[in-house]
Amino acid sequence: MVVRARHTVPDVERDWPGFVDMPPVLATAMMIGFIEQTCIQALRPFLSEHQRTVGTHVDVSHVAATPVGMRVTAKVELIDVHGRSLVFRVACFDEGGLIGEGNHQRAIIDLARFTQKVAEKAAKASADSAG
Repeated sequence: MVVRARHTVPDVERDWPGFVDMPPVLATAMMIGFIEQTCIQALRPFLSEHQRTVGTHVDVSHVAATPVGMRVTAKVELIDVHGRSLVFRVACFDEGGLIGEGNHQRAIIDLARFTQKVAEKAAKASADSAG
């Protein structure tokens, strides 16, 4: 991906005042999102049409700043599988070298069942706040 202004720390969330005056470099949150996207895309060919994966754990360091306009590459390697739990070794690079690395875990879910559980949770929260 090419880092755009929308990927930088000040643009992560305008309602978070601590971010507004930060340097315009790739936000850690965006780097993590890019890692997740890369893992999702890498897994797609191996999942059924009813399956997806969701992130369950992130242990990644962000060691170097990346300015707007630089290209970032994510490399992911599936290193362990325990049932529905998947562990990836991940690294991100910009044109200057390593910018982040670590591990990322994902879980395989049944999309319909997961969506139903989320809807039930939302309905319960709505009922609890109304009551």
